[in-house]
This record gives sequence, C-alpha cells and structure tokens, in this order.
Amino acid sequence: MTPEQIVAACRDADVRLVRFLYCDNGAIVRGKAVHVDRLAERLRTGIGLTVAMQAMNSLDQLQPVEGMGPVGEVRLVPDLDTFALAPYAPGTAVLLVDMVDLDRRPYSACPRGFLGRMASRLGQRGWELRAAVENEFSLARPGDDGPVPIDRSLCFSTVGMTAAHEVADAIAGALGTQGIQIEQYYPELGHGQQELSVAPRPVVAAADTQVLVRETIRAVTTGFGLTASLAPKPWPDVAGNGAHIHFSLWEGDRNAFYDPAGRFGLSELAVRFTAGILAHLPGLLGLTAPSVNSYQRLLPQHWSSAFTCWGPDNREAAVRVPSTFWDAEQASTNLEFKPTDASSNPYLAFGGLIAAGLDGIDRELEPPGPLLVDPATLNDQERARAGVERYPQAALEALDLLGKDDVLLEALGEPLARSYLAVRRSEAEAYAALGPNAQYAGHFDKY
Repeated sequence: MTPEQIVAACRDADVRLVRFLYCDNGAIVRGKAVHVDRLAERLRTGIGLTVAMQAMNSLDQLQPVEGMGPVGEVRLVPDLDTFALAPYAPGTAVLLVDMVDLDRRPYSACPRGFLGRMASRLGQRGWELRAAVENEFSLARPGDDGPVPIDRSLCFSTVGMTAAHEVADAIAGALGTQGIQIEQYYPELGHGQQELSVAPRPVVAAADTQVLVRETIRAVTTGFGLTASLAPKPWPDVAGNGAHIHFSLWEGDRNAFYDPAGRFGLSELAVRFTAGILAHLPGLLGLTAPSVNSYQRLLPQHWSSAFTCWGPDNREAAVRVPSTFWDAEQASTNLEFKPTDASSNPYLAFGGLIAAGLDGIDRELEPPGPLLVDPATLNDQERARAGVERYPQAALEALDLLGKDDVLLEALGEPLARSYLAVRRSEAEAYAALGPNAQYAGHFDKY
C-alpha cells in the first residue's frame, strides 16, 4: 500500500491511533502510536525511540550495554505492507517496523533487520524460506490465588471446544480480518490449553504474522474477561505451550526440500539443513527457547522435545519430518522445529534457524541417523551411539552456548548479539532471585 492509501484506509475506518510495533530482545511486543492526523508524516520519518530499549529486559530493567544508554536514538520506520486494522481495538490500526539509524541505515541491533539479512542470504542463492507457527496458549479466568484454567477438559475434547467456543471464534474472526489464514484449531492436552496454526508465508512475513497472532490472541481474550497466556509453562502442573515452527525452502514454485526418491521424501538439501540445525542446537536454543520458563517445558516424554535428534513423525524429536498430505506431497513437505516457544523473538528464532541450516548446507553436514523411537527410552550408551544428546537444561546454559557459537554470533552481528545476551542473561538471573512462584507468574503475564 502507498502512504496515501494507508491514510485513506484509516480515515474510512475511523482510525484515530496507529500503533508502530516491534518485538524486542526480551520478546516483548512494544510500540508507540501516532494520531492519524500526523500519520502521513510519520510514515515518512518514522517515530523516535531511545537506543536504550534494546537493552531493556522483560522486567523493564535496563542493562548496562555499551552504546545503549541514555544518549542516542533510532527511528521506528514502518513496513507499509504490514498495515492492518486492529479488530480487537476499535479505532486502531497497526504497522510493524524496522529500526533505522538517524543516517537512514538499518540499525545493527534490530531483530527484524537481522531476519531480513538472513532472508537476503537465502535470496542470493535463489531460495526463499516459507514458515508458519503452531501456537499453543492457555485460557484462564480469575481465581482466588491467580489465574486458573477455564476448563479441565481432555485433549482434542469437544467439551474443551465448547468451553472456548466464543473466544476461539472471535480470535479466528479477528485474525481473518487481518488477512491471517488459520490452518487448524483445537483444544490441546493441558487444561484450558488451545492450539492454533496458521498458513505459511515468506519468512519475514511469517515472523510479522507471529507478532500479530500473539497480539490478537491476548487482546481478543481480554475482551471476554479472560486471560490468554502463551508462556512456555503457565502453571507447574499443566502441559506447556510451544510455538512450533514449520518451514520449507523454495526455489520459485519448487519446494527444494522435496525429493520423492529421498529418505522420507526429503531432498539432500533438506537433510543437510536439518544437520545444521542439530549441530547448532545447543546454542540455537538460546534464541528459540530463551527464557527460564522454557526449561520447565523442555522435558523428556512431554512431547515438547528434549534431545538433539530428528525423525519421521517423531514428536519427541527436535526436528520432526511431518507426513505429507495425499496428492499434495511437494506442497506439504516441510520440517517442524519443536524446541521453541512464544518467549522467543520470532525474528531471532527464524533467523537463527536459517543461519544454522545454511551452515549445514555449506559444510555438507550429515545428521545422525533418524530416530524412530522416543529418545528417553534409550539408555545413555544407546543415545551416545545414535548421536543423541540431552538439551541444555537451563536458560543460562543455553545462552552461554549461544555466546560460544561463532556461526550464530556472526549471523546476529556484534551489537545485536551483545545486547541480546545481556538482556536474556539478566532475565534468568532476576528470576532466579525471585523464586519459582514469581517466575511462573511473571512469564504468564508477559507472553
């Protein structure tokens, strides 16, 4: 859309405030809003933002990151193609933004800019990554001691569908209004838990969609007097929430991950991409499962994945090869990355996957043999022979490994890597000091 078309659309819809949204290093969706009367100007100039915000953690504690203090500013410059009316907030529209230096160059610590750079690396080879997220989230109502699940129904139960019908239908309608196509919806294993997946899009648009899905789920649910939490582990005794990433690599109209003669219908390119992910997985978790709360979810035999392995329809594997759909084998060939959740910044998570996968392709890596069993049923010796390792079991451990992964650090770039690690390490340390109850409550409220 052109700036003139966006302003006209706002006028036609009686929009007064337009939100310029970004997702920060702590995976908090933040932003500023401009009045429609000043929108045309701000579409051109952007909105000012202190550089310190990329050093702010999810507890609003500013970290001492060089170059990200009280002096300095960037601009939040909107991507006009992301314009959407916000059906959950009458009189409001949204735009997703890039952070841009005052000299008009991309800000080196911008997460969305990082993903754009990684998409460009693929584009230089004639490839495009298409991705989508399966979000799990928990619906809660107020209780005497805090939020409690809206029901105690069973996995895929129609009782759960009925209990959540009104809010689920409203979420579906609000997403559709924004042009976001829902693939599937159903109640999941945990009490009050729902799952909603959307159609794949080119990777930057897919990350934008994830931000809008998070915003929509939480905002629509609030209108019903309920709370929706996408936190990895909302309560200690209830199933955790993942944000599984489905992705495939395309050359024009050809799915480069598909080879009908390949193992599980995968091309050599897909297998090497998988090998790269597995090789970098310990540090990659610092981007895809970065919160203290993430490691309350990533446990053996919880169907969330806890070991570095891959396999066909193995829901305990880090990388699952999903079954394809009849008569649509090429279109539906994809990989599912399971150890990720909504406490991750989608721009960083997707970009990290690309960096790891490209390293697997460039070095012609081969993954260990596919695992056809639950890795937790193997003993230590059997797992060692199969090349299967346990994940890092705490956020600080994964972040330390990310800090030693030269491939991921090079991809992120020094300013973004430095600020990200400072923010995420500070969160882990802060929650350790607060104790488990505050940890669960803090993540429940933020994601």
